[in-house]
Amino acid sequence: MAKESFAQRFMRATGRLRIIFGPAHTSSLDHEMTEANQALLRQRQVETLQWETKRRADGSSYVVPKDPGDRSLR
Repeated sequence: MAKESFAQRFMRATGRLRIIFGPAHTSSLDHEMTEANQALLRQRQVETLQWETKRRADGSSYVVPKDPGDRSLR
């Protein structure tokens, strides 16, 4: 048997409380990504390529489009 993660031990230990306060959704935390999730991840990664982070002298940052003429997400 594989070693239980902290989250699995916590959910097992708080089982009686969940009976009173309501069920919590439990799922495996170490499962493989589905094809739909992988496709969504690839899409989000491509979307992030059109932005760049600018940093101000005070340390704060903001995000601006790499191509100012691109109006696809506005």
